[in-house]
This record gives sequence, structure tokens and C-alpha cells, in this order.
Amino acid sequence: MTDQDLDRPILIIRGDQLAPQQWTISKDDVIIGRDENCDLPLNERQISRQHLRIYRKDDSWYAEDMESRNGTWLNNEPLKGSQRLYDNDVIKVAMVATVQFIGSGATAPLPFAVPDLLAGGRLRLDREGRRAYVLEIEVDPPLSPPQYRLLELLYVNTGRICTREQVVETVWPEAISEGVSEQAIDALVRRLRDRISEIDPDWQYIITVRGHGFRLENTTL
Repeated sequence: MTDQDLDRPILIIRGDQLAPQQWTISKDDVIIGRDENCDLPLNERQISRQHLRIYRKDDSWYAEDMESRNGTWLNNEPLKGSQRLYDNDVIKVAMVATVQFIGSGATAPLPFAVPDLLAGGRLRLDREGRRAYVLEIEVDPPLSPPQYRLLELLYVNTGRICTREQVVETVWPEAISEGVSEQAIDALVRRLRDRISEIDPDWQYIITVRGHGFRLENTTL
């Protein structure tokens, strides 16, 4: 798996009868529908067997309704023909499933609720702006999407061990079935450590707990 594969656009899928999921677009033409042979199957009877196509043309992504029975909406407007997708666009599939498009240059939200965190640590995240601050100095240039997702996971679980499986599920959810190498995880942790140490080289923020995973030490100033 290459770095390019790990930085593809992401779809966040939600629905009343569907378990929330985060799915990476791993190829340039995908079909969404009820049929189990679709690239992204959604098991809802209101959804057509082949309902929605998302595809890449040049450097842009497009959505196309495949003459579905119950229709598709893009940002609350009926999807007619092919329309270009932009970061955070919301697609409603037969009004029973919501698909949010996260562009490859953006950071996907964590697929779980985040508790309130105590203020005053050496490291702080602005989750809405997806920015990281060390000693109140912003990390600039911004962290890459995989780096930010890893840091957010550790930040939410400050002081607790995050297993390598949790890291894969959060940073590379689409790769769970095919696996992510130990070397890829360690390389990501190393790059994140390097970015943080550019501002604060005197504190070890990310601790490796051998045989278990990683833990963020974010003591108060």
C-alpha cells in the first residue's frame, strides 16, 4: 500500500438502519447500491441495486445518479446527471442514507464521540479547525491527514494506551481487511513525533508501550 493510496477521498456513511462507517475511495470509479456486488453495498430496500456512481475525472471527483428508483440528492438538491463533488458535500441516497464526501486534502472526523477534555496540557487540538498547538504554538505547516487522525486518537485517549489495531481502524479504516504493516504504523508515529519535537524537543509526547501500543503524555504546563 502506497502513501498515495492512504490519502484518498473518504466517504462517511450514516443511516437510521445502517451502522456508521468510514470508507476510503480506493479506485477511480465506484458504485454504491443495494446489490452485494457493488463496491459499497448499502443494505436498505429503498436503495436501488445500483444507485449511485462516484468517479474521478482528471483531478476532480463527480457523483452520478444511476437512474435510481428513489432518487439521490446532493446538498439537498436533486442530483441530475453528473455533478462535481467538493469537500464536505452531503449526498442523500433515497433519503435513507447520508454519504459525506471528504476530499483527499481534508481530515475525516473520528467515527466515535469525543468526550470533553481537560484544558491546560502542553498539547492542544482545535478539532473544528483541525489544528494542533504545542506550547500554544501552532504546528505549521499543518499535519497531514493521517498524522492528524493519529494525534486526535491519542489526544482523545490521553494517558490511555491505544493499540495498533485502534490506530489502523482510525487512520486507515479501509485497510483493515488487507492489513497495514508494522513498519507503516511506526513510520507514521515517527513522523508525528518529529513534527511535535520541532516545537518542543524537551518532552516525549508519544510513548511506545511495547507489546501494547501507544500513549499520549500531555501533562499540564
